[in-house]
Amino acid sequence: MDKQKIRIIDTILRDGSHAVSHSFTEDDVRRIAAGLDDAGVDTIEISHGDGIGGSSYQYGFSTVNEISLIKAASEVIKRTKIAVLLIPGIGTIEDLEEAVHAGAKTVRVATHVTEADIAEQHIRYCKSAGLEAIGFLMMSHMVETPKIVEQAKLFESYGADMVLVADSAGAMVPSQVFERIKAVREAVSIPVAHHAHNNLGLAIGNTLAAIEAGATVVDATLKGLGAGAGNTQLEVLNAVLLKMGFETGIDLYKIMDVADDIVGPRMARPQVINRESLSIGYAGTYGSFLLHAISAAENFQVDARDILIEMGHRRTVGGQEDMIIDVAYELSRKKRG
Repeated sequence: MDKQKIRIIDTILRDGSHAVSHSFTEDDVRRIAAGLDDAGVDTIEISHGDGIGGSSYQYGFSTVNEISLIKAASEVIKRTKIAVLLIPGIGTIEDLEEAVHAGAKTVRVATHVTEADIAEQHIRYCKSAGLEAIGFLMMSHMVETPKIVEQAKLFESYGADMVLVADSAGAMVPSQVFERIKAVREAVSIPVAHHAHNNLGLAIGNTLAAIEAGATVVDATLKGLGAGAGNTQLEVLNAVLLKMGFETGIDLYKIMDVADDIVGPRMARPQVINRESLSIGYAGTYGSFLLHAISAAENFQVDARDILIEMGHRRTVGGQEDMIIDVAYELSRKKRG
């Protein structure tokens, strides 16, 4: 009997951008992309952490323009496809056209879990341009399963090739992931994917739960490099899936070497679950708020955990980074009495 194939999309050059303050260089991208390509990774995502067009005062400026990074990857890959993330309202179709001209073949159009309708024109553009279009539902822990199913069906109706359910805060446990993925898988006729974060130490477990529920595409990053406590660690996931009898197309030794020899030395800090990233998972706060909250905590002399948990209580979502300063200021005033 043929082994089930699991497609792994490596998002280190997008989600991992958060962890290095969007400082990837063209040389970084060439080395990482070439290693992923040689190891057999199907797709790599390259963008600012908040998607194409995200380099800004609000989200953090990129050291190198992302179009230049996409071009750098295109120069060295032979088999691997390049994907980009686009969040409507941050990136535009004009940004997308530039990314496609630079070499992108797959577009992941990401919206808040209740706002798939704002992505219709972007999905339809992707299909008219002959691109793979993936509808990406962020912060899926914030709503109940029927709402996720409703939004997934919208993406399908717009022509999306796949729908992805993302645990952007790393706030879910395996049973919650299983329930959501299973329901979406039963409701749509297109493939279903999952994107996990490790703030509760459950990224591998949640990814396996998603696969058990019917996901055939999952996200991961080398060394787990990503927002908050990071993502599902690709080289570990690959080993686990091979042990379980799945086919990934990824060479075990080669992917280990890329992780340890290329990515490890480039990391700005160890990708661990510390008190701040654990607070993100506990409170259900958007993962990319981590470094913004740490900076604000230092400036206002308050505890970053209090900022992150308050942001969770306020049910904030990606794009509300400016509220971190407001919360830090309010906490500092309370502290002074």
